[in-house]
Amino acid sequence: MSLTTPSPVIIDLTQQNDGTDNRTLFAQDVRRGLSKKQKTLSSRYFYDGQGSQLFQQIMNLPEYYLTRCEHEIFSTHQAAVCRALAQKEFFHLIDLGAGDALKTKILLKELARQEISFAYVPVDISGDAMQALAENFRTEMPTIALQAVVGEYFVSLAWLHENKPGHKVIMFLGSNIGNFSLSDSIAFLQGVRRYLQPGDQLFLGADLRKDPQTILSAYDDVAGVTAEFNLNLLRRINVELGGNFAVDQFKHYALYNPLNGVMQSFLISQVKQEVYIQEIGETFYFEAWEAIHTENSHKYTVSGIEEMATQSNFRLETVFYDQHQYFADLLLIAD
Repeated sequence: MSLTTPSPVIIDLTQQNDGTDNRTLFAQDVRRGLSKKQKTLSSRYFYDGQGSQLFQQIMNLPEYYLTRCEHEIFSTHQAAVCRALAQKEFFHLIDLGAGDALKTKILLKELARQEISFAYVPVDISGDAMQALAENFRTEMPTIALQAVVGEYFVSLAWLHENKPGHKVIMFLGSNIGNFSLSDSIAFLQGVRRYLQPGDQLFLGADLRKDPQTILSAYDDVAGVTAEFNLNLLRRINVELGGNFAVDQFKHYALYNPLNGVMQSFLISQVKQEVYIQEIGETFYFEAWEAIHTENSHKYTVSGIEEMATQSNFRLETVFYDQHQYFADLLLIAD
């Protein structure tokens, strides 16, 4: 059965080892991205408090099939998934990018029902999200041991490697792997593997290729919530870095390429304008209809995931699908 703690614990690792705080890193990344010939802003900065709330709304949209499909997988295959994860007497269940842990709770309850010994370690860059999750667990799931970690993935994994010895199961759900390029996906998997021992597991969510219109609609919903989520990145720069983006002069644009399976999101400047960012101390110039690239979301085949896993010293053990095979959760074993 799960271990019991008096109350959830939150570890904040956002103060970097070199003393650089998150706002400085944010400013550095914004400066670097907006200084490029093809301007970019990293999707890693979507999730401030408002961004996290907007993403919760996105997950409930009729067009956004991803969350429903993975929820279906967990609800349909929960017993089999938990049996596959319970390879040792005790393990740390590390949930990278946990958010509100809505889907994960299905597995947590089933692990507890099967009296499997584990501790839950949600990891997220959003301190607000982790605080809300800890409060929720105090009332909804008080018997499950929870130690939330606020920080970047690899900073958090390094801390866990040093402070939480023993068998580990890492979950990276919701097709978050799709936000990386192919080379970066392999680098990410190789980076995760460095913090695992042979026999440890990675439970990986991946969105599969399907009707292009189904994919495009999921990232450009009729209600405009995804557009607000994308535009919120500019609002965050205004609030945290002293920017003066006129947000209403930008628009969300989504594009899917079925040849390479890449869904892309952009912010388009509708007029010629300039933006000053106080924290950076620079002005950035935009031509009318110039684009800022904000996100890639790759769609996969299972064979493609298996190839990436092999290159990263993982072995594919089991694949769980939703009924339409829109989505897959893949259990990888560290060799």
